[in-house]
Amino acid sequence: MGLIDRIDDLGKPAWIALTVLSFILFWPVGIALLVYLKWSGRMFCSRRYGHWDMPDRQAAREEWRERRRQAREEWREWKSRHRWGRPASSGNVAFDEYREETLRRLDEEQREFRDFLDKLRAAKDRSEFDQFMSDRRSRPTPPATEPPPAPPAS
Repeated sequence: MGLIDRIDDLGKPAWIALTVLSFILFWPVGIALLVYLKWSGRMFCSRRYGHWDMPDRQAAREEWRERRRQAREEWREWKSRHRWGRPASSGNVAFDEYREETLRRLDEEQREFRDFLDKLRAAKDRSEFDQFMSDRRSRPTPPATEPPPAPPAS
C-alpha cells in the first residue's frame, strides 16, 4: 500500500492538512500538491474517484448517472415546450393561429414604433443642427488682426 493510498484512506482532511503543511514548509511543493489534487480529481468530488464520504464508489457513480439522466430529461422537456423563445403548440389549432397572428401583429407594431422613434430622433438632430448652423452664420465675424509692427532696425 503506497503513501497516496494511505492518505486516501484517511480522507479529505488528510489531504487538506498535507497541503497546508506543504505550503508552510516549502510553497512550491504546496503548489505541486494542489496541481496533483486537481489533476487526479481528488480536489473535488469527481466522477473518476467518486465521493470520499460515500464508502461505495459504485453507488456514487450510479447516483451521478441518475442525476445526469434527470437533468437531460428536464432539458428535453423544456426544449419541447419552447421553440426559439416561443412556446410550442398548445394542442388547440384555433388558439395557436390566434396566438401566432397576435405575436406577428405585435412584432409589426414594435417595428413601426421603432421606425417612428428613429424618424423622431433624426428630425430632432436635424433641427438642432440647423439651429447651430443659423447661430453660427448670424454671429459677427471678428475683425482680422493685423500683424504687429516689425521692430525698428538699429
